[in-house]
Amino acid sequence: MLKRRFIKKAFWTCLAAILTSVVISCTASTPEVTLKVHHFLPTTSTSHQQFIEPWAEAIAADSGGRIKVEIYPTMQLGGKPPQLFDQVRDGVVDVAWTLPGYTPGRFPTVEVFELPFMAASAEATSQAVQEFYQRHLKEEFQDVHPLVFYVHAPGSFHMNGKPIQSLDDLKGVKVRAPTRVTNNVLQVLGATPVGMPLPEVPEAVAKGVVDGTLLPYEVTRPLRVHELTDSHTEFGGDRGLYTAVFLFAMNKAKYESLPETLKKVIDDHSGLALAQQAGQILDQAEAPGRQAAEDLGDTFYTIEEEELERWRVTAEPVIDAWVAAMNAQGKDGEALLAEARALVSKYADESQ
Repeated sequence: MLKRRFIKKAFWTCLAAILTSVVISCTASTPEVTLKVHHFLPTTSTSHQQFIEPWAEAIAADSGGRIKVEIYPTMQLGGKPPQLFDQVRDGVVDVAWTLPGYTPGRFPTVEVFELPFMAASAEATSQAVQEFYQRHLKEEFQDVHPLVFYVHAPGSFHMNGKPIQSLDDLKGVKVRAPTRVTNNVLQVLGATPVGMPLPEVPEAVAKGVVDGTLLPYEVTRPLRVHELTDSHTEFGGDRGLYTAVFLFAMNKAKYESLPETLKKVIDDHSGLALAQQAGQILDQAEAPGRQAAEDLGDTFYTIEEEELERWRVTAEPVIDAWVAAMNAQGKDGEALLAEARALVSKYADESQ
């Protein structure tokens, strides 16, 4: 009898444990919060596949399933790429991946990292931007909750029938550029800049609206730009001609509405470490993108030595104009420029 009671008690104890486990499992798998992430990139892009999707998976896993992340690429929730910042600010979406430079003049301070010959590797420059944000950009981006800032590897020219071997070859050539700063750079270098969002680039090149484009190699392959161009011009030295700043941001009210435990999950997947990771991903994606163009038999040029110095000197007015604009706003443009350069150098030295 005693043995039977013991077995019966053990049975009910085990059953209770099993039911408790099931309840916990079901609770954990039922999301408390759903975050809608919106961006303009194709699903084949590096940032979608290797940054946004893994970020979403990590958030879901580390929250024990309490946060569900839904990703909407290629502007599936409507609007145009330049509207993404306002969408996340206004709560139309919960998280947005975008470029501050797609709204010219709206975020002037962060443009320091898009100035000519500022960027080192994506890994180093991304960390520099993130640290700079903590010191100088919080007011500029106070309407959203930034998760991370990062940049792509220094970009190159990708041309169709208009090879760029020297500064003289740029005269009158129509080149797409992503941001206001890069448009200004192209203009002082003698080209005819044409601003447009990334998704419009392949058609513009195919139809001859532009003779070529400035892009990192990592994005040329998903957009098949390497199939529409026949020459590529790169830059020697330890700093590239340009990069573009990316912003991955959350709606401020949405973030603040989260319980502390879920805020911590978001915080643990934000900031400097995430910037470094994102930069590494984009650096590593350059080689396959370049290889795709090599496989098609394209021609490659490198601007270096005396010719590179010509480009640097010619582009200096863009830097001077940015400094003057900062000074006109009551900021110390020279000091901000010096600090941005120092941060890039700091992280570039650390990554070697």
